[in-house]
Amino acid sequence: MSKKSIENLLSPADEAARYLENARQILTEKAGKKDGLYADIKYVKMAAGTAYSAALLILDEYLKQKEGIHFTKPKSIEDYTNRLRKHDKKLLRLLVNVYDELHIVGYYHGTQSVEIIQTGLANVTQMLTYI
Repeated sequence: MSKKSIENLLSPADEAARYLENARQILTEKAGKKDGLYADIKYVKMAAGTAYSAALLILDEYLKQKEGIHFTKPKSIEDYTNRLRKHDKKLLRLLVNVYDELHIVGYYHGTQSVEIIQTGLANVTQMLTYI
């Protein structure tokens, strides 16, 4: 069975978990850790982007479950936050944290901080419990 057909068989939760595991694997195998800092920012950015993508997969599935046939894919972070505000404030807070930790600080700025990235990954893991 090809990789493409395996991906199509995974549930949204399993697919998001796979993204999250890929992010952890990138950090472990390639980013290099020393004194609480990652050595290679390129791989930190790659892992942060992958983990943030997992969060978006989770949010899309959550909104599909809540909105049913009225679901349309959000077009911006503001769209996600506005729609989540109507459904679950805890999940909204997780999104805001993940957006800051992984998307802005991890992906765009390329932080070397192990603590920030690990907190972001833990928050995405918490998000998984919503679907």
